[in-house]
Amino acid sequence: MKVTTGIDIIEVNRIKETIEELGENFLNRIYTENEIEYCKKSNINKYQHFAARFAVKEAVFKAISCYIEGREDAIWKNIEVINLESGKPELNVEKLQKNIKKAGDKLSLVNIDVSISHIKEFAVASAVAVFEE
Repeated sequence: MKVTTGIDIIEVNRIKETIEELGENFLNRIYTENEIEYCKKSNINKYQHFAARFAVKEAVFKAISCYIEGREDAIWKNIEVINLESGKPELNVEKLQKNIKKAGDKLSLVNIDVSISHIKEFAVASAVAVFEE
């Protein structure tokens, strides 16, 4: 078993400004339809939610980057945050697994646990990835 970690923090205003400047092009390049729908539902805090999901994507990428196959910019939409009924964020691991190298390293992704927090100005996320030999 191998465990890797990643963490990221981002300014909410940076994501807000990027969304206002690039609009749907940015949203559709980085986020899945489900993520966009979830974030837009929270009118007042939508930029915090977008920033938090961006931080998750960065944290997950840091945790698994040495096991990624193909173009790095193609992975953003394969790192999808979903929410359980309880509200707990969870990663759609099945969607991500297709980008993980399986040969060579002889590792397969078992799970990635994520944690998110955000306030008015910042969003932070951590990711712990578990690989099995």
